[in-house]
Amino acid sequence: MKFKLHNRFRSIMGCALAMGLFFSTPTFASQDTVAVDSAVQTTAVAAPTDSAKVESASTTAVDSAAAGATVSSTSSAKSKPVIEEVKKIDPQVYKNLVYYILLFLAICTVVAVVGKVLSLYELVTKMNGKYNPLAGNNLQAILLGLFLIFFLYGLYYGYDVWGRWAWRDAVTEHGKLIDNMFIITTVITTLVLILTHILLLTFPFVYRMRAKRQAYYYPHNNTIEKIWTIIPAVVLTVLVLFGFFTWRTITNVPEDLQKSALQVEVLGEQFAWSVRYPGADGKIGKRNYKMTTPINPYGIDFNDKNSWDDIQGSDIVLPVNKSVRFHILSKDIIHSFFIPDFRVQINAVPGMTNYFQFTPQVTTAEMRERMNDPKYDFVMLCNKICGSGHYNMQKKVVVVTEKEYKEWLSTQGKYFNEDLQKEFAAQESKENKEEVVKTASLK
Repeated sequence: MKFKLHNRFRSIMGCALAMGLFFSTPTFASQDTVAVDSAVQTTAVAAPTDSAKVESASTTAVDSAAAGATVSSTSSAKSKPVIEEVKKIDPQVYKNLVYYILLFLAICTVVAVVGKVLSLYELVTKMNGKYNPLAGNNLQAILLGLFLIFFLYGLYYGYDVWGRWAWRDAVTEHGKLIDNMFIITTVITTLVLILTHILLLTFPFVYRMRAKRQAYYYPHNNTIEKIWTIIPAVVLTVLVLFGFFTWRTITNVPEDLQKSALQVEVLGEQFAWSVRYPGADGKIGKRNYKMTTPINPYGIDFNDKNSWDDIQGSDIVLPVNKSVRFHILSKDIIHSFFIPDFRVQINAVPGMTNYFQFTPQVTTAEMRERMNDPKYDFVMLCNKICGSGHYNMQKKVVVVTEKEYKEWLSTQGKYFNEDLQKEFAAQESKENKEEVVKTASLK
């Protein structure tokens, strides 16, 4: 009796869920603003117009122009009703909520029904004497074998399709070293990945539990533990040392090459990059954060005469096949100087200067031909999340010939402009006067 009542209850609930899903079709809800007492407002708008007509009809011909102007101004002022906006939740919101609750309950019901059907199937097979407790092992082992095939194909597809799409050869001299390190690391880790998954997914099939088969208890083996401890340790040590020596080769530049390279200073701040090139003297002037003013936001110390001819670059423009040494600073928080095609990345840290020297070997025009994209540009990005405008903190990098680089440099403005020269002259004269006063007081 209880079983029948339970079935009736489930039938009633199933019908209620079906009806609820049928009548609760989801649509996007919106919030409407309702004007209060629209009829009263319409009357209020119309009333001044009628009164204006009566007043204009009763006035004399001499004063009709002045009266008409007065009435029109008062009527226009009164015709602007004050509308009180009341936010009201659309009833469709509640319908959507009911719909998704019923949908969730329906999914739970389907899952419960499927589970009950499987349990009934198992009960029937037991009653007929055909129940095999190991049948699930065979099914799961076959599914794991199929997943292994799917996994290996997905790995091949990822390298073949997405690898070709994402990979581009480096366009700098040192970038080839980084690419070699990356390829060797990827090959080793991929081989380990494939071998591990083949063992992981074939063992459940080969060693699955079967009838008249007993598991072998194998608690400990020193040789196997040595193998899976020593080999990974050696491989990881080799990879770490490989990366360490590669990085030292890139960053430990001889002093004579440092001085002969083109010096470029890049300052990061939220959320922009400023670029400074040396003038004819080939030296970048000093910078002092204490000298930052609205006219001198870069904080350049113009007491250092090397800064008088420093050039402000609109973009990062570099000559091809010439070594460039970047001075990387930050004005506020940590940023990251990152040019993907150049394989360049180093942090910009407040209070210190980091350096990165490299030689570009491909011009922007050549890269556009290689990519078959006439609008392709090298881009310098911030690769350290630094705030809400981080996504847009970038600077275009252009690699040109030596002749084009000199032409571009001649068109750029200097940091030491007229306003800064006036400010510097006024500050210098003030310091001279103070020095004269101190000297006179000593005498």
